[in-house]
Amino acid sequence: MRGLAEIAVILAAGKGVRMKSNLPKVMHKVAGQPMVLHVVTAARRAGLNRAVLVVGHGREQLENELADRGLEFVVQDEQLGTGHALMQAERLIAPSDTVMVLCGDTPLLRAETLQALLEHHRGQGATATVLSTRLSDPTGYGRIVRDREGRLERIVEEKDAPPEIKAIDEINSGLYCFQAQAVFEALKEIKPDNAQGEYYLTDVLPVMIKNGLQVEVFLHSDAEEVHGINDRIQLAYAEKVLRRRKNQELMRNGVSMMDPDSTFIDMQVEVGPDTLIYPFTFIEGNTRIGSNCVIGPGTHIIDSVIADGVRIERSKLLECEIGEGCNIGPFGYIRPGTVLKRGVKVGDFVEIKKSVIDEGSKVPHLAYVGDAQVGKRVNIGAGTITCNYDGKNKYVTVIEDDAFIGSNTNLVAPVKIGRGATTGAGSTITKEVPPETLAVERARQKNIGGWAKRKNQAHDEG
Repeated sequence: MRGLAEIAVILAAGKGVRMKSNLPKVMHKVAGQPMVLHVVTAARRAGLNRAVLVVGHGREQLENELADRGLEFVVQDEQLGTGHALMQAERLIAPSDTVMVLCGDTPLLRAETLQALLEHHRGQGATATVLSTRLSDPTGYGRIVRDREGRLERIVEEKDAPPEIKAIDEINSGLYCFQAQAVFEALKEIKPDNAQGEYYLTDVLPVMIKNGLQVEVFLHSDAEEVHGINDRIQLAYAEKVLRRRKNQELMRNGVSMMDPDSTFIDMQVEVGPDTLIYPFTFIEGNTRIGSNCVIGPGTHIIDSVIADGVRIERSKLLECEIGEGCNIGPFGYIRPGTVLKRGVKVGDFVEIKKSVIDEGSKVPHLAYVGDAQVGKRVNIGAGTITCNYDGKNKYVTVIEDDAFIGSNTNLVAPVKIGRGATTGAGSTITKEVPPETLAVERARQKNIGGWAKRKNQAHDEG
């Protein structure tokens, strides 16, 4: 086994009882992705070579959903504490490796903090380094107990702490760096002699100190980063923090936001400079937005690619591709598989589904276009519907360049409208329309004179 690697071991076996959920705690999403992936991302950006997840509750779901993330998995069948969890990873780690132990429920960790912890650990030549911070309310956390010289003496968990220890405000974050051989040897010496009956990872530190090994504490000033998630309230707090960070990052890079507090953007979203985002806009998943766009207000975009110079107002877009200079909304609904080419207009109360609409075409209002191939410079009038479903199968509508679709036209697929053709308003088109042709299909209008007077007389007599 290769040695001298720096490996992240991420503890993710807990059930998360206080979440009151069937979903494994670390799979709850924060800013668009499972919280454990935020930890994995921070570890990788910090330069750790490998990431090992210790899984237990919901292990199959974790392994299935994270299968393509380049992670290694070990199983903690019984949750017997953090020390016991690390023991499960020993077979994957060489004695000469450096092990960084992280918690899967701390998505606010920054890569820069993990880098600083590693550098401190290396620089001090330590066998073990604990990351600590100070909290105004340290309830629930293990306390850092130092000796008279300020060196670490031990860590006491909240449930085992007497009042004088609970008064200490320096807490254990649950993050550690270890020399692998030393920590696995120390783990063999610890016992579950505590209120929980568990093997605490913190108990290896007094063992190391007793054996004359160097144990360091890295005091970190930003307590927010070690915020752990145990319930929905803490989950919401982490969500707010990560979204604030994302919005600030985008604004530093040239994106404008009218009100960052009411703008919700997932961590993996990309937005180009000089784009303006209005309030009550949600941008999720792997969305990429170009430069000089105007997005919102009241817009929801998921897993879509938006080119430069696009305007989207009060609309919803799902898994679609929007070309340069398009204009969408208000109240547009662009569904998966749709591609709008350069300069397309999709107006108010228009739904587009799994269709390609070529350059310069317009669907200004009150229309449904589904499973269609629309050419260039086409105008689709208000109330037009592509009738693409017969109750069993979906069919394609083809509208060639420069066609004009009159208002309230029903296009019954499969059907083709030729280049430069026109359909009369109110027509139901069931057959191919040749190029440069006017197609009209509706009953001839009949005007009945004197009808209103006769109707009123009938009502009066009745």
